[in-house]
Amino acid sequence: MTISRTLAGLTIAATATLAAAAPAAQAATSADAAGTAWGPYYAPGRAAEAAGTLTATGEDHADLPTADAVRVSGKVYDHTRRATTCGWAVFRITYRSGNNLPFRHHTVRDCSYRTPKHFSFSYRDVYQVELKVCAESKATKPSLVCLYAGTWKTLYLSK
Repeated sequence: MTISRTLAGLTIAATATLAAAAPAAQAATSADAAGTAWGPYYAPGRAAEAAGTLTATGEDHADLPTADAVRVSGKVYDHTRRATTCGWAVFRITYRSGNNLPFRHHTVRDCSYRTPKHFSFSYRDVYQVELKVCAESKATKPSLVCLYAGTWKTLYLSK
């Protein structure tokens, strides 16, 4: 008789624990969908600025941890008065391709003084998103100095 009472007590305790954990799991999912704010990040000398939000959904931790989809949105500001200089936000997106983790760059350029440029983009199977903000001359792509000098700021890393 005592064994059945003990088992009944354990069953009730386990049910109460699961019922309490369910709202917490739902809250974590809805917070994940809402997005995480990042920035502001600045170029050297505060000549350019970038800030925004990042939303990662559907993290998969089977073989290589990645998010099914990552959406990045925000604004880039050019704080230089010269018409020949632009503010750049350069994103390095590391994604899964088979068992490899290659990366690609996504750049956003703003050449209008103190008028922000809005941007939004998304990628699939993302492992990591990094950002670098630069202020450089007007060009079709950022220079090698912008891409390879200094440090990248990590906005998202799948765990």
